[in-house]
Formats: sequence, structure tokens, C-alpha cells
Amino acid sequence: MIPIYDKLSNMTPVMTSAEIRQKFLTFFEKRGHAILPSASLVPENDPSVLFNTAGMQPIVPYLLGAPHPKGKRLADVQKCVRTNDIEEVGDNRHLTFFEMLGNWSLGDYFKKDAINWSYELLTSKDEGFGLDANRLYVTCFEGDENAPKDEESAKIWQEIFEKNGIKGNRIFFMPAKNNWWSPGENGPCGPDSEMFYDPTGKHLEGLTHDQFVKMDDEGEILEIWNDVFMEYEKKDGKVIGKLKSQNVDTGSGLERITTVVQGKTTVFETDLFTPIIEKINELSTAGYELSRSKRIIADHIRSAVFLIGDGVIPSNTDQGYVLRRILRRAVMHADKLGMNPSSLFLIADVAIEKYQSTYPNLGQKKETIKMEIEKEEEKFRKTLEKGLLVLNKINFLDANTTSSSLHQTYGFPIELTLEYAKEKNIKTEENIEEKIKENYKKHQELSRVGAEQKFKGGLGGTDAKTIQYHTATHLLHQALREVLGTHVGQKGSNITTERLRFDFTHPQKMTDEEKKKVEDIVNEKISAKLPVNVVTLSKEEAEKTGALHFFGEKYPDEVTVYYIGDTIDQSFSKEFCGGPHVKNTSELGHFKIAKEEAVSQGVRRIKATLS
Repeated sequence: MIPIYDKLSNMTPVMTSAEIRQKFLTFFEKRGHAILPSASLVPENDPSVLFNTAGMQPIVPYLLGAPHPKGKRLADVQKCVRTNDIEEVGDNRHLTFFEMLGNWSLGDYFKKDAINWSYELLTSKDEGFGLDANRLYVTCFEGDENAPKDEESAKIWQEIFEKNGIKGNRIFFMPAKNNWWSPGENGPCGPDSEMFYDPTGKHLEGLTHDQFVKMDDEGEILEIWNDVFMEYEKKDGKVIGKLKSQNVDTGSGLERITTVVQGKTTVFETDLFTPIIEKINELSTAGYELSRSKRIIADHIRSAVFLIGDGVIPSNTDQGYVLRRILRRAVMHADKLGMNPSSLFLIADVAIEKYQSTYPNLGQKKETIKMEIEKEEEKFRKTLEKGLLVLNKINFLDANTTSSSLHQTYGFPIELTLEYAKEKNIKTEENIEEKIKENYKKHQELSRVGAEQKFKGGLGGTDAKTIQYHTATHLLHQALREVLGTHVGQKGSNITTERLRFDFTHPQKMTDEEKKKVEDIVNEKISAKLPVNVVTLSKEEAEKTGALHFFGEKYPDEVTVYYIGDTIDQSFSKEFCGGPHVKNTSELGHFKIAKEEAVSQGVRRIKATLS
């Protein structure tokens, strides 16, 4: 059923999600922005998250001051995964995978252009999304001890509304918890201005502040765009002053924009999901109602397709654990809908078909994606049998048994455990669901940036120690290739101020002799005091140098290559990389492998320290 407010829309015909995605890119390309390809879902070096959770994460080095090879104006559509709210998936708005539309100014334009372009993109019938400007509302920072009230942004908005005849109270000042973006304790930060849309069309004459806050809290008015003005610097939790250059980070989720533009009440009714939902209906015996189980399956299989496409495989740790969890939840809900076993890979087929024109790697890895999904379902069904045997012997169910024994040991979904206990009249501990959630929070290894943080993604560590470790991963990567062979390829890394973690392809456990050889090579290059250089080349030229590049499937026409040595031809290591790095290997100290272990079939992990 089409919502009544579709009839109020001045957009005919309704744009497809593909048209929305392209309109966004074309809009900013015409305004001097270089269009970047999406980075992989798996971040190269960001210890704060398992996945890229926001569009700005892959360009962190450039937001911190490194020159970008494509210039000061950038735009892209970035693949993202957020899983802190995985239990909420199935409602009208929560997703695990989404596409983030984003544009940036690196010390170029600032508030006036960013705000004016945001308005034009949202409301223009020719170049933009054609939304009704009379349904727009905006928020600005109200000021505090760190920064003054953002009167400048409010004035720009007021001029826009007056110029376009938009009546009523539209601008609301909000506190830092709503309108201040910060990456954490350190780094660039600043106020933001958020745009909201009234999908019902009931409030065309403006709102009071209290009305706006109430509608926002109740989800009756939707945030659809955000302009972040990074003009301050934070150190040890305190704002210490202004940055040398003012950056802009703006954007929104494609799914949210598509929902509003297409006049739907949920993203699952948009063309981003309709073919997937149709396939689920075909395979299900539960009728055509858009149930919670159907939404969960659609979201989780779409996410699994993209994760496997970017090299993640099911496992019990890190990214692989997240993939395993969402696939197992999908199996559980497929059973609820009466689907035959081994149906999920058929749904994956539809998701791949939907997205492969935009993300060609999905089509290229189609059979691998489907095979991994089918294998994980088969493995889980065997696990379910074991879990049921344990459950059948239980007379009383407590939170610890559910979350520790059944969930962590057998991979038995908590939802299924509680449902089964209810069916079999097994008594449960009081407030068991709340206690299970507390247990889970203590053990989960999921993305640290939840959907409630909206568009405020997190920066990874960028202090001296993490930069040292980042450089050391390049030395380690090349040393592994020299000792073990050129089949070695980087599969992921994680860096903190205490250690580096490096995942790589290799079929068997390393011997003590091999580990010693790798350590010796790395320490030899550190002792050699080799310079660390960076050069910007065309992608074709960079590939001809032999520079390694294992992250993502697509690269821009120009890339940065970091090489360790006097010249790129005679260098010890060279890789496509955004940085940052030390200037000379002598800054690294002594390299020591602390542990070498298996991650999954064919993938090993090294943990190492610098002292």
C-alpha cells in the first residue's frame, strides 16, 4: 500500500536508488569534486572498528592534513557496516549494511557552500532529489564552553529559507550531544548542521522547538543529511583551539534518502530491497506480509553478500564472527518462515544481481559468495542439533548458560534459545533477556560506532606509536613474502598503541625458524635507517612498479604509493596506502613477533610489538 504522503509529493516519476546514487555523484562532480571509489568494508588500519562504519574513515589521513592526490574536493559512495544495533534489525530503520553518500572539503570551501549545496541537492528538481523544501527543518550547535553558538550556519539557513519563501520556524539550536562531532579524545572536531524531513507533509508551516524535539524522538521527522564543520582540535578530551585548515564532512545514508524520495515508510519497501523481499516471499510459506523475519533475512543476506565480496569468511573471531552471526540469525528466521534448508544462497543470488552493476566484484565472486553462505548454513544446522541436545536436558535456564554455553560454545542464537524454552515450558531466570544482553556486551567484538551516532564515524589512532606500527606492517608484509613466498597477501590488520596485528594468506603454521627469519629481516631494515617515501602515480603506473594492493576491488585513477628505500625501483617495500607513516625506519625500535596463529582456513595472524 502506497503511503498517503506519496500523493503530496511533487516528484514524478519516482527516482530509483541507482538514479539517486548517480545524481549525488554527478551533482558534486559538477562542483569540482573528484569522485572516489568505495573502499573495502574491511578497514586497512583503524583499531576503533572492525568495519568501515562511515564514509570518512578511509580518508582519515587526508582529514588530518595529508594531501590527497585527487585534490581538496572529494565525494564518494562508501560501503559501510554497523552491527552494534544488530538486535534492532527488523524494525523500520535499522540496517547492518548501508551505503553512505559523502562529500568533503579539505581546507577549501566551508559553511556557506556546504549548506547551500546541501539544500540544492535535497530540493532541486533538476540536479537533486526534488524533495519538498516546505518539509525541511535544520539544527545548529547552541554553543558551550568549547565553542560559540553557530550563528553563522543559522544565518545561512535563514537566508536560504527566506529566499525560497519557506515560512515558519525552521531552525533549532541544539546541544553538543546532538550537534557536535568528535572522533574521540583526540583529533579534529566541530559543530554540525543537520537536516530533517517531514515525510507526512503535515507540518508545512513550521514547528516550535518542543514540537521538533518530540517528533525527532518519536521518529516522525527524519534526519536526512548532515554537514560537519571540522574547525577545532581536541587533545586529551579537551578542545585546545582551531585547526590550521577548516574541513567539511557531509553526507547521508543512501537507504534513508531513497526511503524519503520514494515516499515509503521503511527502507524494505524501496527498490533497494524489493527484489530480495520478493525472492523471500517466493521461498516462504508465510504469506506476503512484510514481517520482521523477512526484514532480518533481507538485511543479513545483503550484508553477507557484501562482506564475503570484500574477503570476509565466517569464523569465530573479528569480522568473520560478525558474518557468522548474521548468517546464523538468517537461518533461524528462514526456518520461522518455512523455507527449505539451503534457501539462503538463492536469496544471495538476487542481491548480487541487484548490486553487481555498481559493485562488479560481487558478480566476479558470485559463486564464492553463494558457496560460503551455503557452507555456513550446513555447518550451523549441525551445530543446532548439538545445541538442542543440551537444551533438552535443561530444566532451568539462566542467563549465563544461555549466553555462554549455548551461544558461545554451540553458536545457538539467543532468540531461538528463549523461544524454545517458552515452547517447552522450561523455567527461566528472572529478567533473563536483560541479563543476557549485559553478558553479551562484555564479550562482543562488534563495530564500536552504532547507528544512534548517526553520521559521526570514528577516527582511528593517529599518535606516534600507531604510526610506527602502521609503517612496521609494511616491513612485515614484505618480510613474510620473502620468507614464505609471494602467495602471502594481506587480509587485514589492526593497530593499537601496544601492538600490531597482521592477517595474511598462508596455508600452514609458521615454524620457529621462519618467524625468526621474518623478525631478522624487519629488524635489519630498521637498523638500515631506510627512508620512507611517498609518491602519487596513476593507477596504471603504480601497478607497473609492483606496488602491493590488497584492499578493495577498485582504486581511483591516481593513487599514493608508500615505498621504503631510496628509490621506488630499489625499495624494500612498496604498497598502495593512504598513510600516515614515519619518515625513516630508524624511528621504529626493535620488532618482535609475540604470537602467530590461525584465523581461518588459509589465513594466519601475527601479533607483534615494537620496543
